[in-house]
Amino acid sequence: MSNNDSFIDEVSDELRRDRLFGMLRRYGWIAIALVLLLVGGAAVYEYQRAQDRAEAQAFGDALLAALGEDSPEARREALMQIEAEGTRRALIAMLAADRLEGDEARAATRTELDAVAADDSVPALYRELAVLKWAMIAQDTVDAQEVIDRLSPLTIPGAPYRLLALEQQAVARLRAGETDAALSDLQTIIADEAVTRDLRQRARRLIVALGGSLEAA
Repeated sequence: MSNNDSFIDEVSDELRRDRLFGMLRRYGWIAIALVLLLVGGAAVYEYQRAQDRAEAQAFGDALLAALGEDSPEARREALMQIEAEGTRRALIAMLAADRLEGDEARAATRTELDAVAADDSVPALYRELAVLKWAMIAQDTVDAQEVIDRLSPLTIPGAPYRLLALEQQAVARLRAGETDAALSDLQTIIADEAVTRDLRQRARRLIVALGGSLEAA
């Protein structure tokens, strides 16, 4: 009886092995494909990471080289030659908007800031900052009402640059001869709990210069 049981067990083992080998022959390619897919995916991911690191380093090096130029004109020219999109493009536009000299440079920078503000691929925070920088540059050359209109969406409660936008809007209102409206904007600034010390001081000085009241301070 024991020999018979042993024989049956050996036959059962052989049948199981045959079934296993049959399944491997039939479906083994799926396992091999999955392994190759995992290995290939990992290789692609590591390659992409290496590419991203190299691209980020190249962008940083280009920025440092541009900012190391001797004059504002040379810095701006070098910055604008850097190819970038999205947030990086916005960063370049902001850097190029500092210390501009000459109407041509200002006009070109306003155009670039306009492009950033209209680019949906750029986060809203950067698009709104582009509008604010545009207004700062445009104060001396663009119609005051256009500046006011462009800044209006940035002055709503909760907007990230609201107080700075109100300051620039007040300047534009003064250019337009709207002194009372400008004073109202300045009073709103100094009454806001989130106002910075420097901005409050600038607003207070302007209110005093315009003969306004500091009761809201």
